[in-house]
Parts: sequence; structure tokens; C-alpha cells
Amino acid sequence: MAVRRAAALHRMLLVAAAAAASVAAGAKVPAMFVFGDSTADVGNNDYLPWSFARADFPHNGVDFPGGKPTGRFSNGLIGVDFIAIAMGFSRSPPAYLSLMVNAANSSSDLTRNTTVAAAAAYTAGANFASGGSGLLDSTGSTISMTQQIEYFSDLKGQMSTRLSADRVSALMSKSIFLISAGSNDAFDFFSQNRSPDSTAIQQFSEAMISTYDSHVKALYNLGARKFAVINVAPIGCCPYLRSQNPTGECVEPLNQLAKSLNDGIRDLFSNLSSEMKGMKYSISSAYELVSSLIKNPHAVDKLQKLSMGLEEVKSACCGGGRFNAERGCIPSSNCCSDRSKYLFWDLLHPTQATYKFAGLVFYDGPAQFFSPISIKQLVEA
Repeated sequence: MAVRRAAALHRMLLVAAAAAASVAAGAKVPAMFVFGDSTADVGNNDYLPWSFARADFPHNGVDFPGGKPTGRFSNGLIGVDFIAIAMGFSRSPPAYLSLMVNAANSSSDLTRNTTVAAAAAYTAGANFASGGSGLLDSTGSTISMTQQIEYFSDLKGQMSTRLSADRVSALMSKSIFLISAGSNDAFDFFSQNRSPDSTAIQQFSEAMISTYDSHVKALYNLGARKFAVINVAPIGCCPYLRSQNPTGECVEPLNQLAKSLNDGIRDLFSNLSSEMKGMKYSISSAYELVSSLIKNPHAVDKLQKLSMGLEEVKSACCGGGRFNAERGCIPSSNCCSDRSKYLFWDLLHPTQATYKFAGLVFYDGPAQFFSPISIKQLVEA
């Protein structure tokens, strides 16, 4: 019996590893590991039955290959997909929980499930991001950043049972660790402090950056060396916030909070890179990119021949109510016919068209959208 189980496990490992290898053929890095919130989630929340922060229903995914919802909070692919594509992958690595569930379909033993998941991550990586989560454990009720890193630690441990320590170390040091988080923490803070003064903003930002520091150091101690960070967008300009503002304009106090967080993120990574041997990083400015698109949606065709041609930068494509954003995107919602003309898909999230533009710009676009180097330069470093 033990021999048959071992043989079955070996076959599952080979199948999983072969599948991952086919995905990563020609990739510029060994793997990509993704952490964060709904801006990076590719389906982990589909496996959280208690959570309302899900996108596993129409109209989500209407422009995804096959036209089906995948758990991405968008009409199609999202930014991490396009960044992964630029690095030579077919799209973002799979949701970690999907690997675990797929493994469970073949085995009832959790240890073997994790080992199969590890095999699938050898040459592609895994996505741990969870919609609704934040940098702070107190934010949201989905998969916290702390838990995401613990999942990664478990996965690395299983990889280490199949590969030598040196090989795992080399894989980690060359792989890209992408983090897209912070917006939900800011939303939560603002919901309790509608008119925060400079002292309150500073105290909140310092607490956030201290927590971010701990997360980065935890990943570094697990072998991460190349960090691709996406900062906080001008979330006060999301359709939902506009719908709540009597003037219909951006909620500037929330944007100021995002700016404060971004300043802290910039200084944090600058300091950490000088302290931690071998660490390299690229910070992509979602704040600068979204702000630019809102101010002049037709002028961006000058940026390395990239063109958006947006026509609507305030209202959501899918939703309901004022700015089509007082209600979320559900199957009965109003949904625009030409998603390529919209900056925002739903009350909070961008369209596939916006994500594609962002992915290309962050990877190898104009210097105004990243610092100190682009993701492409990080990959090549």
C-alpha cells in the first residue's frame, strides 16, 4: 500500500511540475510570488466560503478567455497578469488555495497536498493575494498579509523537501516577490476618521510602515531578494468615493493619506535596501499612473507609444446608482458595452484595459511611474 501511495504521489508531482514548466517556458525569472489585496488576487477568495469579498460571479471575467469569472476583481486579466506576461509567463501564477484544493482532489493527506502544490510552484510561483486584506492583521476578514507569508513559508518548506537547500535559495533569490497592498488599510482608517488631522495621518502611516517593514523582513529571511512593489493609488478618486461625495469630486483627504503612505513606502525600501545584503526593489506608482489617466486620459499615447483612449474616468463600468458605483458589480448590474473606454471596472477596481496599460508601464515604461528602477531592470539585476 505504501509503495502504491508513493508511486501515485510521484506521478502527481511529475504532472504538476510538468504543468508548471509549460507555463514558465521562456520566463525571465524562475518564479513569481504575489502578495496583497484584491488588486492582485487571482482567485484565493473563491475558497473562502464565509467571505463576501469575492468576484466568482458575472459580470466579472466577461473579457477573460472563455468569458467566465475567475475570482479576479475585473472584467478580465489584472495587473499582476500583465507583469507576469512581460516576464515570460502565461499570466499570474495560480492562486495558492487553488493549488491546495486541486491537490486535495488527488489526495486526502494534507502533507502530500502541500507537496503537490510545491511541485506546481517550482517553475511558476504562487499567488497568495486576498481581496479585502491589508498590511495590518486587523484589516478585513480574509487572508491577512501575515497569513499569506505563512502560506509562503509552508510552500517553501515543501519545496525544500524536493530540492536541495542551495537550489531553493537560488530560486528564491532570483524570483520576483510582488506586493500590492495598503489601500484597504487606508479605507478602514478613513471610515473611522473622515477628517483626520496631520497628526492622526502621521501616526497611522508610521504604524503601517512599521508593519510593512516586518512583512518585508519576514520575506527576506525566507529568501526573497527582488521586491516589486505597487504603491497605493489615489483611492479617493475611485467611483465609490465620488458617489459618496456631494460634489462628485475626488475625496482629497483620502488621497492625502495615500500620499503619506507612499512616502513612507519609498523611504522604507530605500532604508531596507541599504541594510539588507542583496536586496533590490522597484516601486511602481499606481498613484502617479491613475492620477495621470484621470487628468488627461487621451495624452498618454505619448508614453512609449502606449495608448489608452479612455472616455470615462469617473464612473464604473459595472454597478448601479450614482457614478454606477453606489452598488457593487453583480449579475443584475448595469454593465457598459465597451470596457476598453473605462478606467474603472466596478466601484473600486480598474478595467482590464487599465491594468494592461499599468502592467506595461510598470514593467518598462517612463521613469515617472517607478523608482528607483523598473520591474524589467529588477528582473535583469
